[in-house]
Amino acid sequence: MGARRRAATVAGVLAAGAAVAAVTVFGMPGARSGHRPAGRAPVPTAGITRQTLVDREDHDGTLGHGDATTISSRGAGTVTWLPPEGATITRGKAVFRLDDRPVVLLYGPIPAYRRLAPGARGADVEQFERNLWALGRRGFTVDRAYSAATAAAVRDWQDDLGLTKTGSVDPGQVVYAAGAVRVDSLSTQAGTVAGPGAAVEKVTGTAPLALVGLDQSAGRLARRGAAVRVTLPGGKVVPGRITKVATVAVRGENGESATTRIKVVVGFDAAVTSEGTAAVTVAFTAGERPDVLAVPVAALLALAEGGHGVQVVDGAATRTVAVRTGLFADGRVEISGAGLQAGMKVAMPS
Repeated sequence: MGARRRAATVAGVLAAGAAVAAVTVFGMPGARSGHRPAGRAPVPTAGITRQTLVDREDHDGTLGHGDATTISSRGAGTVTWLPPEGATITRGKAVFRLDDRPVVLLYGPIPAYRRLAPGARGADVEQFERNLWALGRRGFTVDRAYSAATAAAVRDWQDDLGLTKTGSVDPGQVVYAAGAVRVDSLSTQAGTVAGPGAAVEKVTGTAPLALVGLDQSAGRLARRGAAVRVTLPGGKVVPGRITKVATVAVRGENGESATTRIKVVVGFDAAVTSEGTAAVTVAFTAGERPDVLAVPVAALLALAEGGHGVQVVDGAATRTVAVRTGLFADGRVEISGAGLQAGMKVAMPS
């Protein structure tokens, strides 16, 4: 139900609770005792519990794989092979083929921007050598220097790929990503003549993510690392955690000015399968009260002198106790009052 209807629901339940009050306390707040007349049916009751109350606020989201990144050709030639949409590509595998030569995926944050050959030094050299080592190549030291030993390992790697054994690596031969990628969509087709900079395909990460757009007024919910609950298509609820929060400008329609939204990315603590975009509901924690006494909201009575109370039932005896209310969540409300303890029974509407 969420925050959009919480206020109306609480008000309605409180009104219902007031309507079923068998006893209304007048004068000073406190406790008044009484007994049920003989032969009268037992009063419906609910227990006072000690628990952690969590108030959740629901927002619509989308299940997907995050923002897509475009992979472009760094060389000129004919696109001779493309992976199918939805395919997963891992380190050392081709993201596409140009003139029947593979363009290979490697892992790392630094894009390929120069030719690597003996004598080259830098962080990009070390990044490449780490990938070469991870692919099972040996005989060189992983460091910032591209040595003759590195070149020898590269020639063996190129031979396995069916490439000319140059011992050097051109920037158009490799593509770097943070990890394995999923092919989101194709930007061209096999047989197309591509020049440098031509878009070939769009890729995302492989892990399913939930994306939610929040208004600025709901920004308090967007805390990186906070736990959430995600209702998947089909109704299954799985735990998740906010992994990224960003403020973005959304272009207005029909001449309206742009608005600012909060983009929330949610990762999953459990295994989730996603074949494509789907609608989900994300429940954010709006408030939490640990180790408090709670009763159903319907057990609250509206007292004549103001405030609320509950009718404690002890066998045939009843007494009305004024209470202070706290957090409302999932149909229950935090209460505190004189003499109240977990395990006591309170009257409920019949």
